[in-house]
Parts: sequence; C-alpha cells; structure tokens
Amino acid sequence: MGFIKKYEEWLNSSFIDDIDKKELESIKDNKKEIEERFYTDLAFGTGGMRGIRGIGTNRMNKYMIRKATQGLANYMLSVNEKEAKEKGVVIAYDCRIGSVEYSLNAALVLAANGIKSYLFESLRSTPELSFAVRELGTQAGIVVTASHNPVEYNGYKVYWNDGAQIVEPHASGVVEAVKNVKDFGEIKLISEKEAKEKGLLVIVGKELDDKYIETIKKEVINMDIPGKEEFKIVYSPLHGTGRRPVQRILDEVGFKNVYTVKEQEEPDGTFPTVGYANPEDPAVFKLGIKLAEEKGAEIVMANDPDADRIGIAVKDENGKWIYPNGNQVGLLLVEYILANRKNIPTNGKIITTVVSTPMVDVVAKAHNIEVMKTLTGFKFIGEKIRQFETKELDGEYIFGFEESYGYLIGTHARDKDAVVTTMIIAEMAAFYAAKGSSIAKELKKLYEKFGWYKEGIKAITMSGKEGAEKITSIMTKLRENTPTEINGKKVVILRDFDKQIEINKKEKTEKALELPKSNVLQLVLEDNTYITARPSGTEPKIKYYFGVNAASEEEVNKKMEKVMNSFLELLD
Repeated sequence: MGFIKKYEEWLNSSFIDDIDKKELESIKDNKKEIEERFYTDLAFGTGGMRGIRGIGTNRMNKYMIRKATQGLANYMLSVNEKEAKEKGVVIAYDCRIGSVEYSLNAALVLAANGIKSYLFESLRSTPELSFAVRELGTQAGIVVTASHNPVEYNGYKVYWNDGAQIVEPHASGVVEAVKNVKDFGEIKLISEKEAKEKGLLVIVGKELDDKYIETIKKEVINMDIPGKEEFKIVYSPLHGTGRRPVQRILDEVGFKNVYTVKEQEEPDGTFPTVGYANPEDPAVFKLGIKLAEEKGAEIVMANDPDADRIGIAVKDENGKWIYPNGNQVGLLLVEYILANRKNIPTNGKIITTVVSTPMVDVVAKAHNIEVMKTLTGFKFIGEKIRQFETKELDGEYIFGFEESYGYLIGTHARDKDAVVTTMIIAEMAAFYAAKGSSIAKELKKLYEKFGWYKEGIKAITMSGKEGAEKITSIMTKLRENTPTEINGKKVVILRDFDKQIEINKKEKTEKALELPKSNVLQLVLEDNTYITARPSGTEPKIKYYFGVNAASEEEVNKKMEKVMNSFLELLD
C-alpha cells in the first residue's frame, strides 16, 4: 500500500480522533512529510518500539501503542490464556510527553482482552518496573519511555515474567503477533471506568516503592565508612524519574550531604535545561558542576529520564572535572566489588557485551573471576541471570554492565538500574575519599597496573527512509568488502554476528558464535585493536566502536586517533 493511500485511510478512519485528524490535515500539501510518517510502520523490534511522536504509522502515538498492545495480548493469550489472565501485566511510564496517555491506552487494550493491568500511579523508573514484574508475579511488563533519546521521542518496551526484556522465543513471537494486527478494527478497547469496575485495572505505587528500596539496600558493600555523613554529593535526575528513589536511597544508607540540582529536579518531558537528557554527554553536567563548586563536592551524578543509566563527573588530582565513560565506570565498579564484597562465589561471573572494553577481562582475571560476553542490549545480561538461576548455565551473577552507561548490581531487577548504581558509586567515592584517594586516582591505578586501554565511539545519524537504506547499504558493503588491514595492522579475526561465525585468519579456523543473530560486525587486529560496526536498535544511527591498548596514556590516545581516522577513511 502506498504512503498516500495509508495517509488517506488514517484521515478518513473512524478510529482516529478529530484532533489528530487536524494534525494530518495540516500536512496535506507536504508530500515529503506524509512519506516520512507513512512509508512504513514504526518498527516493533525484539525489545519494543521507539520513535518520534506524531500522527502516522511511522510515529509514536496512542494508535501504534494500541496496535502493539493488541499484538502482545494476542501472543500472551496464545501462549497460555489462563496464565495471561490470572497473572496480568504491570505497566510503568516516565516523564516523556505522551507517556501517561500511552500507558493508559496500553492498560485499556489489555483490559479489553481480559488481561489485568497493574498501572503505576505516577511515573516510575524502568528498573522498578523490572523489579515489579517478579514482585507481583505478572506474566509480562510494559514501560513507556524513550530512555535517553531526544525530546521528540517516546517508546514502548516489553518485559517477560523473569523481569527482563523479551528474548527468544518470546521476542519473535511478540514481534510477529504485532505485525499480524492489520486493521484498527482488530484492536479491542474499553473505557477506564469499565476496566476498573471489572477489576482489570489496578493502580499500584507506594508498597512496591518500599519493597524496591528495601531490596536495593541489601546491596550495600561497606555501610560504615568514616566521614560518610559529611561526604558531599551533587545529583541530578535530568528532569526524569530518578529524583525520589535516588534521594531516598542515599539518605537511608547514610549520605546526609546530597545536593540535588534544583533546575533539573522536577519531572519535565521538555528537558528545558538540557534538551538531550543523556548522561553520556558532558554538557548535561554544567549545572551540577556549578552546584558542586559552590558546595565543595567532588562528584556529580546524573541519571537519564527513566533512571536506568548513570553518568558521573569527578575531580582529578589537579582539580579539573573529568567525565569517566561507561567502560571506565564499569571497570571501577568491577574492581571495587571484587576487592570489597565478601563471599564472592568461586563460579561467579561478570557479564558485559561484545562492544564493551576488553580491559574487563584482565581486571576480572586478577581476581580469578570469569567474564561472559553477550550481544549489545541489557536484556541479554538479564537472560544470563535467569539461566544461572535455572541452572541452564553454570555460574552465579556478580555484576553486569554495558559501555552505554548501564549497570546492574544485584538481581532484584533484570535490567540496568541507575538507582542501585548511584548508591554504590556514592559508596565507592566515599570509601576512596576516606582512604585519601578518589575515583580519578583509582582509575589511574587500574591503568598503571593493567595497561592503558581506551575506547571510542563514532555514531552517525541517518534519519528517515533514506537514512535507513544507507545504513543497510553500509553494513552490506562492510561484509562484502571487509578491510584486510587498518592503521597498518592486519585484520586477524572477523566476527559476523548476523551469520553467527568467527573467522580467525591467523589460525586459519572458523567457528560458530554461540550468540543470537544480530546485525553486528566485529574486526580484531593483530595488535588486539577492536572495531565493531552496529546499527543502533533505538535511534536512526550507525555506530562504530573502537578499542585500543598501549603502554602509556599518551600512546593510547594517539593510537585511538589513528585507528578511528584510518577506519573512517576506509569507509569513505
């Protein structure tokens, strides 16, 4: 069906509200805009969907939310109708524009299908949603969020009964069920009043909050740290969901000098002070650092809008503010946990991803702990936790992290959790301060002990239909014409996660990759340089990840620049 025909269908449909039809009428003379909104359906991938808000099939709106939820309901009922109806679904949402409306629409579609929803009374973090799935014993969970995407986005993520985002076999089953909802007439919907009267819509809140906080407090490693109450911390929720749980947890574990950035304290989906509320971006720390200078704090912490990611700014030994990246914070946490936690299991595992720093292998090895690698996406780390618990895999979970600022301490959630991580980073910073050290000094010690590693990322935005086609073309060309040499070093290992094969040119061997299929290509050079190409699953971007190592900080910085430039020149 052509995009014009789809546009006209929506414009004339009895299922589209009059106010939304006015939005469609306003673009009637803009063929390019109509094409962008209707050339395809907003992709519902293995973790859900994310996109720009607006009216159209390729936009986030309540109609696409209803379609996705009807597909989820159909799948749940087909798998086990009795469990779907008895256990239900828990739904959370963040501060984004449209989140309240979208989450309620999801609940009312489920209710119309006879599936009970537990809807949070107000905005909650993504990790609390993950926790709530198992705490309530629901069959699935939904969170309405676009995480750290720009202000014009919103999204919808689906969780299964283990509290992790859906993986196989359920992932492809839900995706197919959503695709099979072809017409608005197939979508069931009842009113909020009827859903509540039938007991199919239940509002939840404080009781789950209390249980979540109490569970997190069990992850404290060192409770009694000298000077802890006086240790100064600056924190920002970046206008998102993190404020209440983070302020509460830090206070209850004994941090009494926590200063929250006032201008960023209240939830606001327009993100007025930052626009792009991503803790990976040093720009979001501007107000936090100003407050830290006023109060004499040496650490600033910030969460993304749904409080599943955390970034930090700390002072180095020269008093300059630095911004440790996701890999560096992950390494610091690995070292702190393994060096200080009691009763580390002998079969304990650190879990990270194929695009995270290879330095984690040497740090963990020094503590006789094994590292497992998964595909990018915390759902795969959550899947490993479940497999440990069901004894499908030998091991016990210690800690998991992604280079993209996501960490999980504990197994209360099956997704990255910035609330518990904020608590442990605060503890780690106070612990080192009490010993006359600091996070910056401890990071330098790691490099001096294990060698200098550096990671870099180049993300190129390619929006719309043309962008999607170009990203596909780039990945195809990389597979068909894979470089044999980069920066004067031979490519010795090629890992194609789509074909699930590893080719070792040095040893002249081939082996299967024991990971799910994914559109990812990884090259390893003879000097142990890593280069990975991967289209983003949540943004219209292609990402290139780089990892290098050298004998000194100066050398590793020069090497990173050369490798990135060399590879990008090859692409051109």
